[in-house]
Amino acid sequence: MHESIQKLIDMALAEDIGTGDITSAAIVDDIRPAVGRITAKQSLILAGTDVARRVFQTIDPGIAWDSKRADGTRCESGDIIAVVDGRARSLLAGERTALNFLQRLSGIATVTNLFAHAVRDMNVQILDTRKTTPGWRLLEKQAVRTGGGTNHRTGLYDHYLIKNNHIACAGSVSAAISKAQQAKKPGQLVEVEVRTIEEAKAALSAGVDIIMLDNMPVHMVHEAVKTIKGRTKVDVSGNITLDNLLSYASTGVDYVSVGEITHSAPAMDIHMTVKCT
Repeated sequence: MHESIQKLIDMALAEDIGTGDITSAAIVDDIRPAVGRITAKQSLILAGTDVARRVFQTIDPGIAWDSKRADGTRCESGDIIAVVDGRARSLLAGERTALNFLQRLSGIATVTNLFAHAVRDMNVQILDTRKTTPGWRLLEKQAVRTGGGTNHRTGLYDHYLIKNNHIACAGSVSAAISKAQQAKKPGQLVEVEVRTIEEAKAALSAGVDIIMLDNMPVHMVHEAVKTIKGRTKVDVSGNITLDNLLSYASTGVDYVSVGEITHSAPAMDIHMTVKCT
């Protein structure tokens, strides 16, 4: 597990537990054993079991985690996701944090799967964006993959994406592309965001790996794709929803970038019951 994820777990536990779980300390004997069952309460695509397991084992390495469902599988209401076995106080201390991770990440995987399933018979990939929860990006992008989506760039450092503000600073689409091409390292992709057909033509002439058609109506996307004629990859973005997804995906684009799959995914309903033994 990446060290940044462990730091996130440590921070989340410190936030929740603080100086100690005073309720459990007052009510539950220190060495009392217990079994916890984590269960889905609605239909969902499961994601985040590794980080949930690590939450409990960070609190108490003696906790045993038994997965009953794997990430990427569909769970229905009532399905047991995992069984955890250990000291009751440790299970109670980790319950909320573990569920927060599971609920959030399963929500992203579930929403992503809706988009990916809708275009399953088309040669189109659903891409995520950088519209992620601060500190959660690696986990949320993993959840996107779990749901059947594809990751776009991880951050500002690994993939050139020339946006409208970059173009404004450079003076033109071609000038911005030229500067990026001169600076890039081998293997790095250069993508440019365009909002007009003329900008798409300029990007194509300058030479890029991907042209992103941003906030264009469907008819303009059709025109841009015909203009590009398969000479480079085409991404479309901007207010893409399940309602308009097929209209955009059927234009011949290669990718559809969807911010909704991370920034607006609802938490799935997952709970945990603990039985002292």
